[in-house]
Amino acid sequence: MLFSSIPGLVEVKEKIVQAVKNNHLAHALLFHGPEGSANLQMALALATYTLCQQPGEGDSCGTCPSCQKMSRLVHPDMNFVFPMPGESKDDEDDEKKGKKTDFPASFRSFATTTPYNNVSDWIYLNDFEKKQLNISRGAARQIIKTLSLKSFEGGYKIMLIWSPEYLHNTAANSLLKILEEPPTKTLFILVTSHPEQLLTTILSRTQKVMIRAFSDEEVMQHLMQKFHITRDTAMQIAPLADGNMREAENMINQVEDVFTRLVRDWFRACYSVHVNDMLEFVEKFSSKDKEAQKSLLLSGINVIREVMLDKSQLAELMRSIDSDREFIHNLGVHVLDEEKLTAIYEALNESHYHLERNANVRILFADLSFRLARIMRPMQTA
Repeated sequence: MLFSSIPGLVEVKEKIVQAVKNNHLAHALLFHGPEGSANLQMALALATYTLCQQPGEGDSCGTCPSCQKMSRLVHPDMNFVFPMPGESKDDEDDEKKGKKTDFPASFRSFATTTPYNNVSDWIYLNDFEKKQLNISRGAARQIIKTLSLKSFEGGYKIMLIWSPEYLHNTAANSLLKILEEPPTKTLFILVTSHPEQLLTTILSRTQKVMIRAFSDEEVMQHLMQKFHITRDTAMQIAPLADGNMREAENMINQVEDVFTRLVRDWFRACYSVHVNDMLEFVEKFSSKDKEAQKSLLLSGINVIREVMLDKSQLAELMRSIDSDREFIHNLGVHVLDEEKLTAIYEALNESHYHLERNANVRILFADLSFRLARIMRPMQTA
């Protein structure tokens, strides 16, 4: 993983590289950023740069044996710890039948091919849905044992802990001493999107590296280069993703579904309380996959944001395309006041939250549609 493979974030890359060059790199780092940020990618790029045999001014060489191994995450001095379920009887039966999953290989593939994905994606990838994940005390003991050994290639020995918020309390406490006084040339890298869930004793022993969300332009450039889509399509997706590259990549196959036109027609049906049309939308949304459903709700949230900006005469901050501006303006002038806008935003955001947690889709969208109708419907006069 090279710094050059990460879209944008030039200032973050420069700060990290300078810390390495000036020998100001702490032995324990916490890479934290919002969901869909490059926190994992940036951590892996730092690890590659640290292990590179011929590092350049701003990046790893990408060609030396160490870089080649890091491109597949198989370097012997690069170690990973990640959330796992506790062993169950089913796991023992699978092991006897020769079906035990190679989770380290699964994580290497996960980290290299889908670095913006989150713990939910890790759960679905490995069929962990019905299992409780954690980083156990046994895993902590293995960390200590691994780091007590000398590095294979004479350089740094790196331990990357992905999603350390899943550290069991006993595991976290057992790591405190080695975090504070690690062996020589040892580098701890913790990667999380939820630093607030970490123990204070862990936070106090790490140097924080904030990885910001991507800008709209960075999202657009990445999508155009990776997926070869047009700039107009990328411009429609970027505002909806709101800096979350995971959401942006998931929207690629759902571009037609996230257009403001779909939200416009749905809002009109709700405003007019055309029940049959509203139920048709419920069925249409329910037939789509989960990512398309989430994209629809994000599109609705973006429309509300744009209406708020339009009403506040802050057109320079608006991110909608010109063809959608008339609908957005009319929605704010003729239908929605500030109180209604706030209520709709909360309804859409709450529905997105429940959708992430596997709510019944038909019930969710039916309830949301009638909730929007109650908010939008003009007051009846006597």
